[in-house]
Amino acid sequence: MQWHSSPHFMPSRFRLTRLFALLFAISVASEVSAQIVPGTTDVHWNDGAEDCKASTPPPIQIHRYEPQTFILRQNLCVSFEGNFLFLLVGSQKALLIDTGAVADPARMPVAKTVLDLLPVHEGLRIPLLVLHTHGHTDHRDGDPQFTSLPNVQVAPFDLNGVQAFFGFNAWPAGVAHIDLGDRVVDVIPAPGHHPAHLVFYDNRTALLFTGDFFLPGRLLIEDTAADKQSAARVIEFVKTHPVRHVLGTHIEVNANGDTFAWGSHYHPQEHSLELTQEDLFQLPSALNEFNGFYTRHGRLILMNSIRILEAEAIAALALLVLIIWGVCRFVRQRRKKTMAISVNG
Repeated sequence: MQWHSSPHFMPSRFRLTRLFALLFAISVASEVSAQIVPGTTDVHWNDGAEDCKASTPPPIQIHRYEPQTFILRQNLCVSFEGNFLFLLVGSQKALLIDTGAVADPARMPVAKTVLDLLPVHEGLRIPLLVLHTHGHTDHRDGDPQFTSLPNVQVAPFDLNGVQAFFGFNAWPAGVAHIDLGDRVVDVIPAPGHHPAHLVFYDNRTALLFTGDFFLPGRLLIEDTAADKQSAARVIEFVKTHPVRHVLGTHIEVNANGDTFAWGSHYHPQEHSLELTQEDLFQLPSALNEFNGFYTRHGRLILMNSIRILEAEAIAALALLVLIIWGVCRFVRQRRKKTMAISVNG
């Protein structure tokens, strides 16, 4: 009896093959997890202040997640955006993700802070590559601080520039890779919040840097269809990669999930920066429920700020028209009454 021709042995062979595949997958996953460098998120981020004029905290707070990974938070009193920037150091070069919301180095010394953190080889700091999660100004206003520095490359943030720089030939499909030397960072297209939005995955720490695509706060969506595709794409990637933490670039809610007022410089009892893989897995359901204006799905808050502003503008215009109509009607009635009195008088 030949193995492949026997109906009695086929199920057993199939089960055996699946068992071997499962054991292999577990083995590979265990090996990958064992190689991940652990870090700590045990940090209290600066709350900002109710009275920023009376507060003098440093403009940038630095947290060393592990010896070669830094999380930088811009002070809320300098910019209410309170952006988070991420510095990843490899053996050959370093990568900075975003430059933040303030251009003036006197108010926000991003370049100096980052350069001071870079290791020095043979009297020179290692090269620095500056990338962006996306092109909104609060994520790239600090670029001018880097553009004239030696050994620093600032990548483009517009769609055509991003596609060319990373070699995305079928945007938004594909994953690009950045080799920092003994440290590889994967680059995943994630348009929806912005046409050229990117998500970064660090293979050293298993940190997923999601920019404004996913964060503890308002998820501002410009293109719902694109965002749905991006959510599916990022989640498909995550399913085959271990994720220690999901890190966005803002915190806009407190520990209870209540939003801070827009433009607030004070965030008491702020939510933690880090989210989980399970939190990310809630995004497709939330997007399916999104009404195109404002939707809450559990602790996820989805908004299309442009549509909300348009709706508010239309409502304000309608109210203005109603007021003008009411005033005109009142004036006409008064005229009629005055004329009637004049005739009868």
